Amino acid sequence: MAEKTDVNANWDACLDLSVRRFVYSSLAGAFGGLLLFRSPVSRWASVAFGAGVGIGSAYTDCSHIFGSPAKMECPKKTSSAHEQLTPLNTPPNVPASQVC
Repeated sequence: MAEKTDVNANWDACLDLSVRRFVYSSLAGAFGGLLLFRSPVSRWASVAFGAGVGIGSAYTDCSHIFGSPAKMECPKKTSSAHEQLTPLNTPPNVPASQVC
């Protein structure tokens, strides 16, 4: 029973965090849009951008609350020709398999 209560507490914390971040980021976007832009379309775009930033940061923190952090992995290498190419900013003595 204690584990179910813990999950409910996690959901409550995540919902609270998501709503607060969405509202505060939307308000920050609206305020920034009023200061920086004259067109209503640009102002609404800044509100939408702020809302997206709030939702994205809430998603990241909620994934940490539930114990499954969002990971970005390197794409799988499929061909041997890809191994011969190296990015421009890597030293020549680093193998291509260690770049990513």
